[in-house]
Amino acid sequence: MRSASVGQQCVDCIAQGAQGTRPARTAFGGRPAAGAVVTWTLVAINVAVFLLTWIRPGIVNHLEMLGYASYGGAPHGVAAGEWYRLITSAFLAPATGLNGLGFLDILFNMWALIFVGPALEGFLGRLRFLSVYLLSAVGGGVMFYYLAPPTTAAVGASGAIFGLFGAWFVVSRRLRLDTRPIAALIAINLVFSFVFSVIAWQDHIGGLLTGALLTAAYAYAPGRHRAALQMLATIAVVAVLALAVAVRTGQLTAGG
Repeated sequence: MRSASVGQQCVDCIAQGAQGTRPARTAFGGRPAAGAVVTWTLVAINVAVFLLTWIRPGIVNHLEMLGYASYGGAPHGVAAGEWYRLITSAFLAPATGLNGLGFLDILFNMWALIFVGPALEGFLGRLRFLSVYLLSAVGGGVMFYYLAPPTTAAVGASGAIFGLFGAWFVVSRRLRLDTRPIAALIAINLVFSFVFSVIAWQDHIGGLLTGALLTAAYAYAPGRHRAALQMLATIAVVAVLALAVAVRTGQLTAGG
């Protein structure tokens, strides 16, 4: 027997009652969880990879975002079948060395991830939050794949971070919160993206659009079939990104 507000209940009665109780959900359908586990895991992975590339800089050449280049040897890049670069590049810093641009880049990106990540993870749930982060990273890479010269390399988590910025804007609108702070943050960073030539603005735009669109699908899905529609939206984004990569690859390799 177990103590309850109505007296004593048997263990079997409690178990049967729990089966009939709907699990708690966040405002957008995710399961509420204590602590920002995904956010801090992403921070740890980014920092660990940065330190690894600081020790072994040559790793960057095999993981950075690159469209298509041969450099006198075998072709490399996404068009050469190295599609993993679309996501691995998002866990690298744009320069190695603690005194270089890489330190400033990862410092800002991790600050931004810690700034918006826990709240977003709480609103969306862990799985949806991780989906937004990773697909924003890929979306930024795909935009870079299309708009940047194929022989130009790029690295950095900024595409994923801009995706979170877009997600936070959508969530704020959906919950009727003040969107001016995040809108100002997006605008300021977009200005920097276009002013400084070393910044891959294509990656920022692609990540921002992907994160905002996917989060809009999560936030505005009707309640009755919300989980199914959110899953379909995620699959649709993956399919569109995969199709875009296939089309661009065909363009780059058409000449043999």
